[in-house]
Amino acid sequence: MKSPVGGIAALLVLFVVVIIGYSSVFTVAQTEQVLVVRLGEPVRVVTQPGLNFKAPFIDNVISIDKRILDLENPSQEVIASDQKRLVVDAFARYRIKNALRFYQSIGSIQAANIQLTTLLNASLRRVLGEVNFITVVRDEREALMLRIREQLDKEADGYGIQVVDVRIRRADLPEQNSQAVYQRMQTERQREAAEFRAQGGQKAQEIRSKADREATVIVAEANSTAEQVRGAGDGERNRLFAEAYGKDPDFFAFYRSMAAYENGLKSNDTRFLLKPDTDFFKFFSNSSGKPPAAATPPAAAAAATRP
Repeated sequence: MKSPVGGIAALLVLFVVVIIGYSSVFTVAQTEQVLVVRLGEPVRVVTQPGLNFKAPFIDNVISIDKRILDLENPSQEVIASDQKRLVVDAFARYRIKNALRFYQSIGSIQAANIQLTTLLNASLRRVLGEVNFITVVRDEREALMLRIREQLDKEADGYGIQVVDVRIRRADLPEQNSQAVYQRMQTERQREAAEFRAQGGQKAQEIRSKADREATVIVAEANSTAEQVRGAGDGERNRLFAEAYGKDPDFFAFYRSMAAYENGLKSNDTRFLLKPDTDFFKFFSNSSGKPPAAATPPAAAAAATRP
């Protein structure tokens, strides 16, 4: 019969072996790198994922992320070379390339973010302070971001950090300056609009004056031509009248009287009184227009018939 003490001892030994075995292995994930520290001193860095071994109880494992990490920088006010204040909103992307140096210099991601924020703000002020406002906002932003990234990467290398990218999300004037610039731009546009309207009004007046002058010339020429044609027509009419009068004075007198009747005896016209025996009505009493012969007295007629 086995002694109970031996069984307990075997269980204790097995338990100790399990604890030692569990303390001797660790797993490295795909997204991390591991720093093995022995009694406070770094021993080695494991970057390959999988199962690894360490000395039990005396080795500690520190996991460090090897993915690209984000650094969100709060908005900073920067003074450009033309003394204009800019509110710059930037961010950076970095990764830990040297876990041992990172652990010895900074030690944690939170501390790294604080340190990189300080370095990024310093780089922003140095680079953007050398150029003017227009260069930052429009002309050379890509080149400026590259310069900031290079400077930040050079300074972060001492912490075992590689800066992958730096981007300026927004670079603008402060709110009060933006309002002033907007008002100045609005005033300038209003001045230009008023100038364009004045130029347009002047041009329109010139066009109207030229058109009025041309219209006056055209009307004068037309009136002159009309007067010439009218004069030629009147001359031709008078010539025809003269010829008609020379051929048949009685018919001409009859025609002129008929025209006078037509023009003078219109309806709804001013009324006037004339004697029936006036020359105006001579064709009313005699178609030939001659006054009737005077009546011969009976005594004279009888004397005329006597032998």
